[in-house]
Amino acid sequence: MNELTHTLVRLEDVGLTLADPADDLRGRTVVDRNGDETGKVDGLLIDEDERRVRFLEVGSGGFLGIGETKRLVPVDAITRVDEDNVHISTERDRVVGAPVYDPDVVPERNYIEDVYGYYDTPPFWGPGYFYRGWPR
Repeated sequence: MNELTHTLVRLEDVGLTLADPADDLRGRTVVDRNGDETGKVDGLLIDEDERRVRFLEVGSGGFLGIGETKRLVPVDAITRVDEDNVHISTERDRVVGAPVYDPDVVPERNYIEDVYGYYDTPPFWGPGYFYRGWPR
C-alpha cells in the first residue's frame, strides 16, 4: 500500500488556519540541538483528517528562496519553540541528509515512512502514537 490513509497537505494549500496564531511556525529559524541554524520553516504539513500539524517543511541553502532545498522534519523532533526559533532534537547535518521534499508532489506513504524512519520517530498512524504538539 503506497497511499496514506490520511492525506497530508500544506496548510497554505487548503485554506485552513491554525486555531492559535502563535502555533504558526512559518518563517521561524530552525535551530539544531547544538544551536546551529538549520534553515527556515517554509510550510506546515497537516493531516487533513485530524487537522494536526505532522511535519515542518524546512528550506535551506540557495539565495532568497532560489535553489533552496526542502526537507520535512517531524513535529516530534521539536524540543522548544520561542518567538523567533524552532529548536529540534537533531543536528543540522542530519537534517541536511534527510530525504528531499518536493512541495509540488503529494507525499506517498513510503516517503513519509522513510522520513519518520530517518529521524527514528514512530509514524503518527502507528500504535501508541501520542500527538503532543510542540513544547513552549
